[in-house]
Amino acid sequence: MSFSMEGKVVAVTGGSKGIGKGIARVFARAGAAVLICSRNLAEGEAAAAELSESCAAKVSAVAADVTSLEDMQAVATCAKERYGGLDVLCANAGGFPQTKIEDLTSEEWDAVMATNLKGSFLAVKACLPLLKLSSQPRVVLTSSITGPITGYPGWSHYGASKAGQLGFMRSAAIELAKYKVTVNSVLPGNIKTEGLVALGQEYLDGMAAAVPLGSIGEVEDIGHACLYFASAAAAYVTGQTIVVDGGQVLPESAEFKSEW
Repeated sequence: MSFSMEGKVVAVTGGSKGIGKGIARVFARAGAAVLICSRNLAEGEAAAAELSESCAAKVSAVAADVTSLEDMQAVATCAKERYGGLDVLCANAGGFPQTKIEDLTSEEWDAVMATNLKGSFLAVKACLPLLKLSSQPRVVLTSSITGPITGYPGWSHYGASKAGQLGFMRSAAIELAKYKVTVNSVLPGNIKTEGLVALGQEYLDGMAAAVPLGSIGEVEDIGHACLYFASAAAAYVTGQTIVVDGGQVLPESAEFKSEW
């Protein structure tokens, strides 16, 4: 079964850096035309230029805030005007400010929900008219192990939003099945993004020691899981999740060491 995306158009929200950029890179390498959506147009255009050159693919950027339905509708319009339509929506944009419940404000809670959860809904709603016209329509959400499987101090709002994405996914998968649109989700564990690298090698080594495979995941690892869900190989898969964490959630004890 081929994982080629030749002739397909993919939109990636939050695609200018981190996991989103990794997702965009994997799809560009697979032959897709990729539209990077970013609140910061300069960052989006820089990422698009880099991937266009390194992957020899059609990659461009558009400024959009996933908390705005009008912005997401503009993304859909942009995909149609530049590439003729849209086949795959990777709803990846998200934020994870760390604030413990005692200090968490209603405004910060609402902001995280607006980006991570409402943003997924608005992206799907805006792109659905184009997806319905595709011969291979796919929606892939970037959730997390935090919330659906694990918890972490300071991330109650983040975890709630990521668990909420899976509730949305399951109902959306049923509703959109009549249009042959599949809706699935990838749950990343610890992934080597710019933010993690900035914390230093000692921190990264400590995180890697708690992962059975002994390393922090790369952003492309998430991209490959998204590519599977978007491919013809996953035509009969909807409402499902893939955990990509190197086995991070498996140990029963915090005393686990990777050399075991």
